[in-house]
Amino acid sequence: MDLMKLGTELLMNKLGGADSDSVSAMLGKLLSGGEESGGGLGGIIAAMQEKGLGDIVESWLGDGDNADIAPEQVKEVIGEQQIAEMAASVGADEETILDTLKDALPQIIDKSSSGGSLLDNIGGLGGAMDMAKKLFS
Repeated sequence: MDLMKLGTELLMNKLGGADSDSVSAMLGKLLSGGEESGGGLGGIIAAMQEKGLGDIVESWLGDGDNADIAPEQVKEVIGEQQIAEMAASVGADEETILDTLKDALPQIIDKSSSGGSLLDNIGGLGGAMDMAKKLFS
């Protein structure tokens, strides 16, 4: 599955007039970046666990329905500076970025983890917690 293509399509649908190259670059940084950009999908999952949002992310990793996440929770997980940078890169306001990500992240993580494979790739919940410790220490 091409997560970049899926993510770009999801974000473009919500952002409307944004430049697709800018949206792809923003998403690429978020999904594959190091600590300064959230640590990629594994970092997002670890941050959610660390911030008490484990039930939400576990619903995304499983094969059932995806639980909702609030825009404020997205901002807490990804970081205020990162959200501001993302908004500037695509010419949108921060509220629009947060609203877009609250809808897109569950779908991106869900599609990347059919049967829990993403969680398995980072060593299960223990691996996610270890990753969180590295990110936040």
